[in-house]
Order: sequence, then structure tokens, then C-alpha cells
Amino acid sequence: MSRVEAIGSLANTTMEKCNHIFVDTGLPDLAVGLILLAGSLVVLCTCLILLVKMLNSLLKGQVANVIQKVINTDFPAPFTWVTGYFAMVVGASMTFVVQSSSVFTSAITPLIGLGVISIERAYPLTLGSNIGTTTTAILAALASPREKLSSSFQIALCHFFFNISGILLWYPLPCTRLPIRMAKALGKRTAKYRWFAVLYLLVCFLLLPSLVFGISMAGWQAMVGVGTPFGALLAFVVLVNVLQSRSPGHLPKWLQTWDFLPRWMHSLQPLDGLITRATLCYARPEPRSPQLPPRVFLEELPPATPSPRLALPAHHNATRL
Repeated sequence: MSRVEAIGSLANTTMEKCNHIFVDTGLPDLAVGLILLAGSLVVLCTCLILLVKMLNSLLKGQVANVIQKVINTDFPAPFTWVTGYFAMVVGASMTFVVQSSSVFTSAITPLIGLGVISIERAYPLTLGSNIGTTTTAILAALASPREKLSSSFQIALCHFFFNISGILLWYPLPCTRLPIRMAKALGKRTAKYRWFAVLYLLVCFLLLPSLVFGISMAGWQAMVGVGTPFGALLAFVVLVNVLQSRSPGHLPKWLQTWDFLPRWMHSLQPLDGLITRATLCYARPEPRSPQLPPRVFLEELPPATPSPRLALPAHHNATRL
């Protein structure tokens, strides 16, 4: 087709107006996108809340006990170590069926909160789901054209072996299963300070990656100059925390606790007070034992007042000495 014929065909093309709910509002595309993003987040959070409530109402009594025993039971000795790897196979299979690790993880998260699945069992299930989600990329690579099959399949295998290397790094030895201990620590912190989960997401998934990306754009010299002192400080803090919990006698007396630092540097209480005043978030108080009624001693009672411990009901016939 010549250029003149192409221009003529474009001129004869009829432009049709898109049909959507914002077509007659006159809003720009950015505003429409932000409105749809906010609406989708609200729907997602609402569905997750309803899912948790529905599972909480269904998984009670004998049903919860049966599911808990089946999922959290280990293989008999000497094959106990196989249980975690079998859970990985189950997680990979379920993710392959639903074709989404996010759906599988979102489904088991409420079960962990309800106590049906232990976090020790959920860890290999999640690792297995990371393997199952690579099948989507492999299937998409196999559907690529012949001339691009090699490159696309290489990228899919990179995704697969990356997740396999993560499992080999963080699962085979019990001492390397740090994500379980970290998850428990973060869960306890979030249970006390409800705003901590939002702060954790903002720092770890938005601020910190943006900071690292911005420094990396300045060159490797800036990356090394900023990253080396930060890494050394982080390693020092981790080492001191380990020694404080396991062998505080090897540390100087002033370093056995972090009390020599300002309170905002080793406690979340000042930040919690600030956020509490600014928002509706609050710190969940520690559970307290119920207050006991005041004790009344015999010598404190007036002579005409009978002791509450020795007083008898009116219908009770007792012989007085």
C-alpha cells in the first residue's frame, strides 16, 4: 500500500468515542486513573476484610481443629524433615492452579491470623508459591515466536533459578530460617503499634528503594561512600543486639543497654505519642490482671459491724458459741 492510499484510508476511518463511566465528566486521564486506583484499593481491602470475617465465622470448633491437625502435622520420624519440602510442593501446585502467588498468599494469611496454620508451616507454603508463580513466565515464554523463544525462555529460567536460590539460602538449615523470627518480631510490634505496619511498608517498599535508586544514579562512588558507613553501622547494631541478648558480660557496662541514647532512638513510644495525637491510631495496651476488691481486715471494722467474711445469711441456722 502506497503512502497516499494509507493517508486516504486513515481519512475515511470513523473515530468512535470510548464508552466508560467517566466519558462525559471532562476529567483528565490522570484524575480518572487516580480515582480508579483509589476505588480498586478500597474494593481490595473490603474483600480481604470480608474474607477474614467469613473464615473466622466458618473455621470454628471441630472444623478448625481438624484443619489445624492436618496442615500442621509432620511426617513421622525419620522423615520429619520432608514435611517442609512437601509443603513447598503443595504451595507450588496450588499457585500453579490459580496462576497467582498473590491470591494464594492472601488466602493463607487470614488462616495464619486465625491460628489454623502455624507460621512455621506457612513459610514453606509461601516459598513453594514463589516457585509456582514462575510457571506463568515459563508458559508465556513457550508461547513466544520462534525467533524470540530463546531470549524469553532464558528470562523465565532466570526467574525460576532466582527463587530456587532464595530457598537454598533461607530454608534448608533451621538456623538460616531468619524470615520466621523476623515475621514474629514484626507481628508483635504491629500488634502493639497498629501504625507500624503502614510505616514498615512505606519505608521498605517506597522510601528505601527510592533512596538507593537515587544514590545509584549519582555513580558507584556515591553508592560506596554512602553504603559503606551505613552497612558498617547496621552490622555494629546487629552485633551489639546479639551480645546484649546472649552474652551481655562481654560488653562494656554502658553498652549493655541502649538507654544511653535518646529515647526516640531506641523506643517507639515517642513516635507513638506523636502519631496518636495526629491520627486515630493507638498503641494496644498490655493486658492487665483484673483489679482485686479492697481487703477488709477485722481490726478495721467497728465493733457493731459484722465481718463480711464471717457474716452468715439470715436463713442459715448456726450455733453461736
